Amino acid sequence: MTNTIVHIGGYTAASGGRGDGIVAARRDPGSGELTPLGTAAVTDSPSFLVRHPVLPVLYAVNELPQGQVSAFGVGTDGELTPLAVRSTGGADPCHLAVAPDGRHLFVANYGGGSVAVLPLDERGVPAERSDLVVHQGHGPDPERQEKAHCHMVSPDPGSGPLLAVDLGTDSVYRYDLDAGAGRLVPRAPRTRTADGTGPRHLARHPDGRRYWLAGELDATVTAYEATPEGALHERGRVDASGRTGHVQPSEIAVGPDGRFLYVGNRGVGTVAVFALDGELPRLVAEVDTGGEWPRHFALTGAHLYVADERADMVRVFRVDPGSGVPEPLGEPVPVPSPTCVLP
Repeated sequence: MTNTIVHIGGYTAASGGRGDGIVAARRDPGSGELTPLGTAAVTDSPSFLVRHPVLPVLYAVNELPQGQVSAFGVGTDGELTPLAVRSTGGADPCHLAVAPDGRHLFVANYGGGSVAVLPLDERGVPAERSDLVVHQGHGPDPERQEKAHCHMVSPDPGSGPLLAVDLGTDSVYRYDLDAGAGRLVPRAPRTRTADGTGPRHLARHPDGRRYWLAGELDATVTAYEATPEGALHERGRVDASGRTGHVQPSEIAVGPDGRFLYVGNRGVGTVAVFALDGELPRLVAEVDTGGEWPRHFALTGAHLYVADERADMVRVFRVDPGSGVPEPLGEPVPVPSPTCVLP
């Protein structure tokens, strides 16, 4: 069984972090063990990473006041070769995704409250930005929702619209891509959450019908079902955590078999596990991560990898295939200011 490479993004001194750039690690698929290989690319605050669907190319946002995206060729041992750096047209890009056909890159500018589109050539190298859509509006929280703050871009795995999650306007926007022009065409209606939800990230079920949205500001998970026309219909809301205290949800994802939903909760330092066997997610377990600030996690194979930004570590868990509950394995892996784990 061959080992595989994991790349880990994080904050550098440019954002008050302690990292140097993108860290590579070797993963043993059997044991789940991670062996750090050192910094694979020195780049400012690569806070979120994504891979090209078919090419050996990795993309990172550079979460800076003048937002950038960096592209790297990926070697067999995880080494990264710079390919291009492009402007995202907005401040503090925090998330990015590649179109399923590998021809466009989408970027969420948190500070800019906008979505950028960058065409990709046949080698996966991004060209200059072909579109920038700026969201308008605000929410009731005067500190966090004074204007739009786009937090995630989620392309449909099939032919459906791109979903853009905006924390500042309590909205999920839908866009169709005009691939020839590289431009986004708004598709009405946008989905509005309850006031003050502060939606951060969205998880899709493999069935293509069900969606769950993590509310960073009100510590909830909102369940949606797509109508035949593709609009999101709210089915209800549940608490993101069963713990008391300050809860600030971060990552949200559906397990590979579609039976369980996982939510990272900063503040209380947990990953909550929900069964998806009913109308609404049902909390079945809540696991301590060993740190206070689980910023991001990734599920791959039988394992869960949790990046704790403030504890400077990645924690490895084995997920029980029956119960869906993660069990911690070994000692935490030291990584400075990690914010994204990309198997």
